[in-house]
Amino acid sequence: MSAHCDGPCGVYDPSAARITAEAVVSMTKKLLDLELPNPSDKGAVIAYNNTFSRFVAVKEEQAQKTKEEILILWTDYFKPVHLEQYPDLHDLVWKTVKLCSACKYEVNLDHANELLESVYKIHQIFWATKNRDVVGIGPWRKGQFARRAG
Repeated sequence: MSAHCDGPCGVYDPSAARITAEAVVSMTKKLLDLELPNPSDKGAVIAYNNTFSRFVAVKEEQAQKTKEEILILWTDYFKPVHLEQYPDLHDLVWKTVKLCSACKYEVNLDHANELLESVYKIHQIFWATKNRDVVGIGPWRKGQFARRAG
């Protein structure tokens, strides 16, 4: 069996990784934009802590989902022939899942954007292995990466 769900359909698509990576960027931006409240305003501090913790939880969850989606492509879809065609694929996937981990335990917009760019590169390779040109789908138009998440 070989598919995104270990079922026999054989359907794979990196779009889920793109969506979750965009969410990581979005949540990272939201965390960085949060304003610290006046420490003497108990209600504002509670609201801030609640919002901050929720944004962190979503960011970490989405980074984990991105990691899982990339690892499914890596372990179930990509084959030795793809490594021959794209000799940097192993290193790209490895660095991408490492970025997922980094995005889980830190609030770093540079790393979040690097993650989204790495997912885009995997997206390009994936569709190239299927002999399909889909660079005009979603935020990626005419081969240029557009940072839309936010």
